[in-house]
Amino acid sequence: MTAIWAGVRDRVLALRTAPKANKVFGAALNGHLGGQWGHGFELLPPLTEIELSEIERSLGVRLPAEYRDFLLQVASGGAGPDYGLFPLRPRTEGGDSAGSEHLRRPFLPGPAQEMIDAYEKREPVREACPDEEEYRRAWSAWNDEYDELDAALMAGTLCVSHQGCGYYTLLAVTGPERGTMWNDVRAVGEGVDPVRFLRPEKQRVTFAEWYSDWLLRSERQAGGENGNAPAR
Repeated sequence: MTAIWAGVRDRVLALRTAPKANKVFGAALNGHLGGQWGHGFELLPPLTEIELSEIERSLGVRLPAEYRDFLLQVASGGAGPDYGLFPLRPRTEGGDSAGSEHLRRPFLPGPAQEMIDAYEKREPVREACPDEEEYRRAWSAWNDEYDELDAALMAGTLCVSHQGCGYYTLLAVTGPERGTMWNDVRAVGEGVDPVRFLRPEKQRVTFAEWYSDWLLRSERQAGGENGNAPAR
């Protein structure tokens, strides 16, 4: 077992009976541990190497090492930051692939966001068009471009977690940012931004850092004022 994940599954499951488990954000809903949207500190079984290989074949990419080891050694989904990790399962008979074509494209958030910014500046205005019909045609054609640009912004990312209020957490699986975590904040028109801790020198956060940070904070919060996390 990879050292970074040793004991992690047992630590997460132990939080189910911690005295203040329902105080951890995303673990409970309306004070009921394991509610409709709460993960309740439950974990799905890990994947087998065969299952994971099948998923990667369907995705068309090999997943980043830290996330891959997590799936094999800890869980295929369940408890985690915010409302937990989305399940990653093998393709079912007759079902759609777990992934899509966009995963095979490189994740390039900077250039993609620049294209979106330029696109927004090109929105047609009524005053520049000779009549209402021409304005509607121009605006419709402009609006049709958005889906392609939005897809380019999300290319090469796997959505791994729901933060609530339409925000999501992404894992970059291709491109120069491969293995790093990103916030999908398109719900408020801000594109995607890298996950950052409070340390200014930490410009990028990997999957293992992201998950381990959540587990330590959860142990402290769920255990009460003094926490029940093991010494580090």
